[in-house]
Amino acid sequence: MKIRPSDLSDEALAGVIDSFVLKEGTDYGHRDYSIQEKRDSVRKLLCSGKAEIVYDKETDYIDIVSTP
Repeated sequence: MKIRPSDLSDEALAGVIDSFVLKEGTDYGHRDYSIQEKRDSVRKLLCSGKAEIVYDKETDYIDIVSTP
């Protein structure tokens, strides 16, 4: 199931973004970025439609993925 960022409260969206950016192995390239820079980058991707939030009811797993 896809979830629009606007369907979440600010706190819930921040939690989803934090969960994503703090995941082990998330790659942002050759430069080190602060947590806030990562949060801002993911939020921009979500707002621009270049990424989306997906939720699996069976596993109760939520993630952010790139859109095709």
